Amino acid sequence: MAIKNKVVIFDMDGIIFDSERLILDCWEKVGEKYQIANIREVCIDCTGTNSVKTREIIYAYYGESFAYDKYRKEADELFKEYVRTKGLPVKKGVRELLQYLQAERIPIGLASSTRLAIVEEELRQAGLYDYFQVVMGGDQLKRSKPEPDIYLLTCEKMGILPECAYAIEDSYNGIRSAYSAGMMPIMVPDILQADDEMKEKSVAVLQDLLQVKQYFQEEGCPGGRESD
Repeated sequence: MAIKNKVVIFDMDGIIFDSERLILDCWEKVGEKYQIANIREVCIDCTGTNSVKTREIIYAYYGESFAYDKYRKEADELFKEYVRTKGLPVKKGVRELLQYLQAERIPIGLASSTRLAIVEEELRQAGLYDYFQVVMGGDQLKRSKPEPDIYLLTCEKMGILPECAYAIEDSYNGIRSAYSAGMMPIMVPDILQADDEMKEKSVAVLQDLLQVKQYFQEEGCPGGRESD
């Protein structure tokens, strides 16, 4: 077994579901409707954070008079309509990787910045919920990614030390969170490609989850990050 005595903890949006681009597209439509400048770029900065942190970032850019709740509601409605009619797209390699980990009896967790109720609903709709021993949502903690809190709590609930846990992430904030927690981050880029910081903080940068599966099969456990 390549990663014996380890656990694997997934992010959700941009890793399990191809939802980050859809979210940005919905916000961009709202931005076009109301002539909101640079909304896509600002929303990219919010990737990987919870709703509280997202609000802070948007207010910092547009000011507190920005009608965030109104615009978010419209973006959410566009997102839900897309999912209702077309379904939420699952990322390449998700099922293969989850099936491999399950077959190898590697515990699997999920640590998402999205609200827990939405996380559970979307996982169940996709038939993926039962793969996970622990599922955490961003509304269960006060501090969002890039702070390490959600990963530390997920590791605690899984009964594992952070240095024995891989984190599968796509966002800069997610990699920073896992790295700060003392985990072994693997970046699978989605919206943004890995820059020098991401490469330094990740044990691997891989293009999709099929490559992650291959990494676990062939590379084995690297034994954690070397100390600075």
